[in-house]
Amino acid sequence: MTSKKVTTITNVEFGKMINAAAAMLAANAEKINKLNVFPVPDGDTGTNMSLSMASGAQYERDALDTQIGALAKATSKGLLMGARGNSGVILSQIFRGFANSVADKDTMSARDLADALMEAAQVAYKSVMKPTEGTILTVIREAASQANQSAKETDDVVALMAAVTDAAQTALDSTPDLLPVLKEVGVVDSGGQGLVFVLRAFYEVLSGQFNEDELTAPDNAELDRMVENLHAGAQADSNLDPADIKYGYCTEIMVEIARGTTFDKQFDYQEFYDYLAQLGDSLLVINDDEIVKVHVHTEDPGSVLHWGTEYGSLVKVKVDNMRDQQQAVIDEQKRQDAQQSGQVPQATKVPDVAVIAVAAGDGVAELFRSLGVYTVISGGQTMNPSTADIVQAIQESGAKAAVVLPNNSNIFMAAEQSVDLAGVPVEVVKSRTVQQGLSAMLGYNPEGSLADNAAEMTALLAEVKSAQITQAVRDTSLNGREIQHGDWLGIVDGEIEVVGKKLMTVATDTIQAMLDDDSEIVTVIYGQDAKKRDAESLMKWVQDYDEDLETEIHDGKQPLYPFLISVE
Repeated sequence: MTSKKVTTITNVEFGKMINAAAAMLAANAEKINKLNVFPVPDGDTGTNMSLSMASGAQYERDALDTQIGALAKATSKGLLMGARGNSGVILSQIFRGFANSVADKDTMSARDLADALMEAAQVAYKSVMKPTEGTILTVIREAASQANQSAKETDDVVALMAAVTDAAQTALDSTPDLLPVLKEVGVVDSGGQGLVFVLRAFYEVLSGQFNEDELTAPDNAELDRMVENLHAGAQADSNLDPADIKYGYCTEIMVEIARGTTFDKQFDYQEFYDYLAQLGDSLLVINDDEIVKVHVHTEDPGSVLHWGTEYGSLVKVKVDNMRDQQQAVIDEQKRQDAQQSGQVPQATKVPDVAVIAVAAGDGVAELFRSLGVYTVISGGQTMNPSTADIVQAIQESGAKAAVVLPNNSNIFMAAEQSVDLAGVPVEVVKSRTVQQGLSAMLGYNPEGSLADNAAEMTALLAEVKSAQITQAVRDTSLNGREIQHGDWLGIVDGEIEVVGKKLMTVATDTIQAMLDDDSEIVTVIYGQDAKKRDAESLMKWVQDYDEDLETEIHDGKQPLYPFLISVE
């Protein structure tokens, strides 16, 4: 296919290239998602890359400068701030290298474009603790190598990007030969596939072929075939024993460097990196002058979080239990096998009004599901999901309408923004705590209207008192109370009511502060840092205090809070 020769990329073309890449990833996110295979399938590479690129494109659109260097820097910053998961982080590093190379450029020539792609590859490789071939890294390296060669032969950026796109596709096709797990299930690398879409979008803009209204992924038939093979070979994933996963927690943090009240170290990349490298594997550490982002698989997420606070303020935290994720893969495979053999009924239909709840802890999530919540978004205190996370959950439910339970006041604004973006009617029931959310679910009627459900669930928020028991992370003075680092805190409906040195004493004093003549039921949800016998001791104390009170105990597995306590 021929097109007119183009020798200069201006700010106009560059903006179109970035936004086309975001659109291309958005259109193909679900197909990329289905290519995830290892080691515990996240199934979200396409979503992560799409949301990351969308953030980069938004920053580019908001930039007022007409210099390509400034626009590339804005794109890079947006990708860094919006990066999600390994694929999003690496994509952000690709564009960081790209932006570094064109920092002083008003426009770009073919040589400039090739240099930018080469630096993009170099920075991407340096960002990964143990670079693995057969991934997105292979694709960017081969694409950059071809760009360098083409720039020696032509000054036409269209011809250069055509060759780059072909080289990227060839590299992508080779990924199963480089990673046995890809060959085993018959797919290419999902991150590499996402990068091919980005580069193809660049080419289509420069050649004049890009049409956002007619977005189709190249070689869709082949991609569909690979997706089908993935499902056919899903048994390979279910053969991994969760107990064989050495580092069980996928941990991600974002730190604002030298901000907040906890930092006491000046940021040094090597020092920061070396400590984290001792805690696990799959380590990624990337930063600019203001932000450092970390991804690591570890057995000790708390140490990762604490290390981050020594350098600044945590602005995002995400912890996933990969052993539980893998067990879910195994359970789902068993369910599908049983379903195909006729041993179990088909899944129930999606309710007209689905409830989307935000919660941290597998046990807490299961409590919400048992009460009728359709989707639980992993998150909560220090792990606030984005508006995009909430919108995605609503849309993927397939429901005609949705109720969102934020279960944390810090999530209210993101939840409220989803009302205008979800594409279906949405009501936000402003639950401030997990306990309020669970209480609200007692008013949920799957067959009721959206308005009736929202009204009934909201009315129940006031029927429960909520407390969290947690530990102070710094010295402070608040509301006349002197609090020292390590003190246990009893927080009742958002106010610190009890401070002490002993966990169980603070817990019992907190319960006592919550009780009144109308109290009937005391519920304790114990977390990762408590044991069932601790919760049973609390319930014995309650019975000794007032034998007429009913008690309940649940294993929430939530982080940060040994006890979540409710009184109704």
